[in-house]
Amino acid sequence: MSTGVLYGVGLGPGDPELLTVRAARLISAADVIAYHCARHGRSIARSVAEPYLHEGQLEERLMYPVTTETTNHPGGYEGAIAEFYEVSAKRLAEHLDAGRDVVLLCEGDPFFYGSYMYMHERLADRYEAHVVPGVTSVSAAAAVLGRPLVQRDEVLTVLPGTLPGPELARRLADTDAAAVVKLGRTFGTVREALAESGKLDEAFYVERATWQTQRVEPFAEVDPSTVPYFSVAVVPSPAYAARKSGAAEPPEPVEPARGGEVVVVGLGPAGPQWLTPEAEQALAEAEHLVGYGPYLAKVPQRAGQRRHASGNRVEADRAAEALELASHGARVAVVSSGDPGVFAMASAVLEQAERPEWTDVSVRVLPGVTAAQAAASRVGAPLGHDYCVLSLSDRLKPWEIIEARLDAAGAADLVVAVYNPASRSRTTQLATAREVLLRHRAPETPVVIARDVGGPEESLRVDTLGTFDPAVVDMRCLLIIGSSRTRVRQQPDGTRLVWTPRRYD
Repeated sequence: MSTGVLYGVGLGPGDPELLTVRAARLISAADVIAYHCARHGRSIARSVAEPYLHEGQLEERLMYPVTTETTNHPGGYEGAIAEFYEVSAKRLAEHLDAGRDVVLLCEGDPFFYGSYMYMHERLADRYEAHVVPGVTSVSAAAAVLGRPLVQRDEVLTVLPGTLPGPELARRLADTDAAAVVKLGRTFGTVREALAESGKLDEAFYVERATWQTQRVEPFAEVDPSTVPYFSVAVVPSPAYAARKSGAAEPPEPVEPARGGEVVVVGLGPAGPQWLTPEAEQALAEAEHLVGYGPYLAKVPQRAGQRRHASGNRVEADRAAEALELASHGARVAVVSSGDPGVFAMASAVLEQAERPEWTDVSVRVLPGVTAAQAAASRVGAPLGHDYCVLSLSDRLKPWEIIEARLDAAGAADLVVAVYNPASRSRTTQLATAREVLLRHRAPETPVVIARDVGGPEESLRVDTLGTFDPAVVDMRCLLIIGSSRTRVRQQPDGTRLVWTPRRYD
């Protein structure tokens, strides 16, 4: 006997008339109708699909063991839910093995925060499976608002309200339009994030869109105690809102205004404890923040500030964007990890500032704690005498120059702080660098391998030049390779300190 077919059927936002024709046909023809429900036993999905059900169909009710409450499951909430999905998949598999077609109902769209996806990943590799898309809650919310979500080149960001508040605020500030789902108990956090991002006054609250009990209000006016899970925060198209209010869309400036400034700010190697008061003030005063996305995420969101995040390999483009913003009179901060003048954004900004169109833009550089300083402080004082700082990245300079400088540093008996020691595409350079330094250093020379200093995965290891394994080093590491004078001190608690005397005997 052939096996049955699994269908994940999207039901749309709640109005039974918003099902697709295909969804209605499959529901009516299915041997088995499956649906999730909470412990009270009622299923919103079944109630939406009810007009299309008929007698004789088998119903498989998949009851969650927990929803938002606590559990005494040994694996906690995640363990209880994972076990539930495994058991549910086995129940559906029994029907499929018996040759029965199964329709698993899913509110909204099955692959848009839908519960169906957990059955799909457990069953689709063994059975024929099809997904029928549905109208999402976000689309329904825009429809009942009567406002477009986005138009032309605007960007829409969809966010779960369960994200941490600072992350929500950052992402809301970065986008033109937004929808935040999964409200309920997260309403307070979402409201604060909207306020911090400067978008609270633009946001709408939509509850149970397309239902008879739907509710639409300005988000700022909603009583948090009345908010259910099935509600959405929507920040619709800003261009449409501007036209609706009668305000003109901002024109393109014909002649650049003067008076803007770019401040290149060093964040230090990790969290706010490494940030200087001067840098913190500059970040607070900026109208625009420009930088690599993960670095921008470290900066608290402030109302009215715009963020311009980009990837890790577009330093020149990032610098040009900052200078262009400043050329129109804006106060711009370019964020950089560590110190912006050490293998970071200060040089990139100053290089672009040489272009004639930006000669009237002022540039300032604010220092930060470098990765080398942070790593050295964690293990003692390996940089206590003369030292040099080298990057092993050959993306911007040829390896021959790197090797010549390593050889010169070794001959000069300098401590060497090594940045960018390895990456996924650069796996051999560090071993070569070690061989170059071993021409001048004893194998017993201390080596500090510092990873993610100041971050949640911080680790420090003291090894030697002759024995350390380059394979354990990645892009998040910094190495400090001692001179002939560098020593290791054993502490009473078993830890080891590395230091370099300030004098030669």
